[in-house]
Amino acid sequence: MIELHSWPTPNGLKISIFLEEAGLEHKVFPVNIGKSEQFEPDFLSFSPNNRIPAIRDLAPSDGSATLTVFESGAILIYLADKVGQFMPSETRARNEVMQWLMWQMGGLGPMAGQNHHFNQYAPEDIPYAKERYTNETARLYGVLDRRLEGRDYVAGDYSIADMAIYPWIFPHERQKQDLNDFPNVKRWFATIADRPAVARAYDTREALYPPQREVTGLSEEEKAKLFGIKK
Repeated sequence: MIELHSWPTPNGLKISIFLEEAGLEHKVFPVNIGKSEQFEPDFLSFSPNNRIPAIRDLAPSDGSATLTVFESGAILIYLADKVGQFMPSETRARNEVMQWLMWQMGGLGPMAGQNHHFNQYAPEDIPYAKERYTNETARLYGVLDRRLEGRDYVAGDYSIADMAIYPWIFPHERQKQDLNDFPNVKRWFATIADRPAVARAYDTREALYPPQREVTGLSEEEKAKLFGIKK
């Protein structure tokens, strides 16, 4: 049994996709980041960076006591190794998957996240920031588009690299990106979206998580906690 402590953000949905793909028994424990539940002591005891997602594996493969993992990339690697799927064991193939997983973790996710913030949620209009992060997101889409030329998936067979990247491409319109400008990404995106496990991960969000308010509906105090703004 895997406990998934999460919220349906791109990083949270990565893990939901994996769990659906692998058919792993799991239970979702919502961590409502709009209500600052990521700062609760119990959650911080196994996710010290106060970010979702985090997991608790109640039956680790080594037979030891409950094992906890935080950071979405680390969780994907742990789960892939646990079930022996979606991560190659051969050195070169594994390296390819790891590189593109780290590309998402260190590039696409942070840049698209800043894009979301300044284009959607920032308390003041900062044109330079909007342009900076919209352009950098476009550059990264271009990197992915070139990588997918002549390839069905990002790194050989379907892998945790695809699972990590897809949720960050899903909100492309909010990132001011047009998939028609990136035909290889558009083709790949449609392929991933058609996977039954991916569809389940997105279709079950309403059943698994309580109703959400848009960030624009949060109080100033709630937004300050969510975005780490010091008053």
